[in-house]
Amino acid sequence: MLKVSGQALLAVAEYFKVLSEVSRLQVLCCLKSGGKNVTEIIEATGLGQANVSKHLKVLAQAGIVTRTPQGTSVFYEITDPIVFQLCEVVCDRLGIRLDEQTQQLEELKNLRG
Repeated sequence: MLKVSGQALLAVAEYFKVLSEVSRLQVLCCLKSGGKNVTEIIEATGLGQANVSKHLKVLAQAGIVTRTPQGTSVFYEITDPIVFQLCEVVCDRLGIRLDEQTQQLEELKNLRG
């Protein structure tokens, strides 16, 4: 049996905590097509400047995005696109659960009817 240290599990939990915020996921989705500056992210997401800056800081500290100064702007890019694969796995699983729940509801309706 594989034994995982508490520190390793804490790091995994912190990574998922970063991904558990809707606004951060919006920012990540915005960056999927390529690097953008804060103004572009604000326009794409509809989030406020302070909100976007706060979430970019959290994402950068977690190593999920990188900051690259270019002239008077700073551009943000996804560090590792595997983050999107994680989101796809979760979405696929949620879709399966929803299908199962829909099927159960149909079965219950048939029992009533």
